[in-house]
Amino acid sequence: MKYLHTMVRVTDVDASLDFYCRKLGLEEVRRSESEQGRFTLIFLAPPGQREAQIELTYNWDPETYGEGRNFGHLAYEVDDIYALCEKLMAEGVTINRPPRDGRMAFVRSPDNISIELLQKGAAKAPAEPWASMANTGKW
Repeated sequence: MKYLHTMVRVTDVDASLDFYCRKLGLEEVRRSESEQGRFTLIFLAPPGQREAQIELTYNWDPETYGEGRNFGHLAYEVDDIYALCEKLMAEGVTINRPPRDGRMAFVRSPDNISIELLQKGAAKAPAEPWASMANTGKW
């Protein structure tokens, strides 16, 4: 058995690609459209890691999706959790669970998919503004 990808439904392709690619740093691996099925599939992965893909599914006919908390979250290991969280905040992304412990943070995509960010290797030393920053919303 081989892991292939995780699928999440999105309601706005441009906003989703802005978040996942420009802000989070994933790259588009491939894209396909189905006229008959009326959907677009966009596969993304971290640079150089095509085995860890996320499939964004955009259904052409508008649909309302619940938050689906039973889905859980996507998780990515990052080189510098503080630097990435600072970059995301500068881009207008809410840090729902700040990296107070220097190890873990949560943000949410435009479609409210929880994204866990985990510091690569050992946790960083606690630092401000993260150490005293409260949680915001759900994560």
